[in-house]
Amino acid sequence: MAIEFGSRRETFENYKVYETMLAGRPFKVEMGKMCGLSNASALIRYGETCVMCNVVMSPKCKRYNPGMVCTEMASSKAMFYNDNKTKRLLNTEGEKRPISFQIFGSDEEAMGYAAKNISEFADIIDINMGCPAPKVVKNGDGSKLLLDLEKAKKIMQSVVGNSSVPVTVKIRKGWDNDHIVAVDVAKIAQEVGISAITIHGRTRSEFYTGNADWEIIKQVKQNVDIPVIGNGDVIDEETALKMFQDTGVDGIMIGRGALGNPWIFREIEYFLKTGKKLEPPIKEERLQTIKQHIELAVQEKGDIAIKELRKHISWYTKNLKNSSEFRKNMNQIESKEELINQLEEYFKTL
Repeated sequence: MAIEFGSRRETFENYKVYETMLAGRPFKVEMGKMCGLSNASALIRYGETCVMCNVVMSPKCKRYNPGMVCTEMASSKAMFYNDNKTKRLLNTEGEKRPISFQIFGSDEEAMGYAAKNISEFADIIDINMGCPAPKVVKNGDGSKLLLDLEKAKKIMQSVVGNSSVPVTVKIRKGWDNDHIVAVDVAKIAQEVGISAITIHGRTRSEFYTGNADWEIIKQVKQNVDIPVIGNGDVIDEETALKMFQDTGVDGIMIGRGALGNPWIFREIEYFLKTGKKLEPPIKEERLQTIKQHIELAVQEKGDIAIKELRKHISWYTKNLKNSSEFRKNMNQIESKEELINQLEEYFKTL
């Protein structure tokens, strides 16, 4: 899809209502509102903050039943200045609906502008106030907003006021242990019309070290009426179930747990429905999935994607036989053809 800010790219007459699964109940997303219903399975929302969330992975992941997919985080200021690279980040052609478009920024005007334009083709707009990356927080964006709740409130108000689709927000526990503000931010979010909130159970100063604090996630859930999505340390079926049981959240967001393992979605959904575990993917499926990921990435970014793919292939092959030696050799590969050939040869040894 060619994104054109300021003009409607397509209408959604056939997509006015989307149904996905949020926690133990279906979650209906309608243009302009969100509402929880009753009954059935589990939502598993895909989307890792910042560089780990790449829309290129979404066609691959959608086959494994994620309740929702999310775009890579995009700068509202870049949208404001009509940046072409940012437009490419929002390319969602062929994606499974609904799609959450993730934006960040600390300028109210730019965030409002981005919301107004993205809502013309988005199903949901997600404000990222949780990204801990230095290049983001140095500009006052991402999790830096957790140090200025008045600014955070104005940002949320601007996005909600300019959007015609539901707006969600992702936050962290706080900036550091002296600034634990998750509950306060959640209350503000509900007050200004945010439709759902995702909370990662670590502070910005912790980045991804240590264990996620699920108690703070539970506290957020107990203090607001809007849906709460828990994030942090959900890596398999057991941790997914435990997150639901320990915190009472309405849904879970899986980020790093899906890296190299898109099968996690169908595995968790099946486990929550049946109490049983699916068999792990056979090597042929694993190889086919990696090859598809390579093709999609190169199609999207060209040969530069080969270097970027190295980390993903390392995740895919982690704990496989002789994988460390394979990964070492892989790091010397520069072309798609050679990479696929080496992968095929390696998988013959498994």
